[in-house]
Amino acid sequence: MTKIITVFFLGIACITLQAQQMSNMQTRFTGSHVEVFYTLTSNASANIELLYSTDRGNTFQTCRAVTGDLQSQTSGNKKIIWECAEEGVIVADVILKLNAKTDTDALKTDMDLIEMVFVEGGSFRMGCTKEQGKDCHNYEKPEHQVTLSSFYMGKYPVTQGEWKAVMGHNPAYFSKGDNYPVENVSWDDVQEFIRKLNMQTGKNYRLPTEAEWEYAARGGKKNLGYKFSGSNNVNNVAWHEGNSNESTHPVGAKQPNELGIYDMCGNVWEWCSDWSGPYSALAQTNPTGPGSGSYHILRGGSWRAPIADCRVSYRYDVTPGDHYYSLGFRIVHP
Repeated sequence: MTKIITVFFLGIACITLQAQQMSNMQTRFTGSHVEVFYTLTSNASANIELLYSTDRGNTFQTCRAVTGDLQSQTSGNKKIIWECAEEGVIVADVILKLNAKTDTDALKTDMDLIEMVFVEGGSFRMGCTKEQGKDCHNYEKPEHQVTLSSFYMGKYPVTQGEWKAVMGHNPAYFSKGDNYPVENVSWDDVQEFIRKLNMQTGKNYRLPTEAEWEYAARGGKKNLGYKFSGSNNVNNVAWHEGNSNESTHPVGAKQPNELGIYDMCGNVWEWCSDWSGPYSALAQTNPTGPGSGSYHILRGGSWRAPIADCRVSYRYDVTPGDHYYSLGFRIVHP
């Protein structure tokens, strides 16, 4: 939300009102400083920033020497004092701009900064491919051809900090810090998170399909044929039952895979959008799994999973309402 105040200090002040959440804006120049008066009509908490331009609005700079009603403001009459002389600004023909960032606006900015990695579409062999060796289960067979369109995938699993920013609470069992993966969230919980996230950001985030997850875990078009996501040495890329000390760890602490995506093996299991079901041997394009079912797919293994469960082809499933301290997720779009 932005409010523009045009102030001609050698003439009559001209005030332009452009934001419904601000009104009654006035300025007064007292020689060494400028007093800015405004009314905030929104009840949402907002942080106020005053900026100035000396080139008729082409560029703006932040007013640094300011005091008054700036941080965590709610509705009411407000006043800001800008010591312009301290900043060496000569107020002859200056344009002032007030920015008011609400908590929701801050959330949009934070969520827009979720790091996403572009995954170029292509074809791959899904399931029990040769590098998976004797660890494969029948549930991973038959190996089959899949073709996918391009998409963006979260660079990391969704963190506790990101969950709190959207949902307002932290459900994690291992509540150790904002950069730890959120866990103890069901598939149903994740759908509510995504619904709120999309409403707040205007984007179209979602869970990955199982095929998208495996394609990205294998490195997409940069696939080097690893057994785990980014390495044949599981300890390079995953926190599992043998090295986790029975806990989650901060995201991004291990090596990334070929696409620069982290933690696709170990740390927390990751929900996929698909209902669980057997594979078909037929080639498929952008598969989304069965139309219904009782269980949803999990991928990647976790901090308490054996090494064999952290492979890129391993499949597991639980009911959509299940909560465990090893269940997390990452998002994709579109």
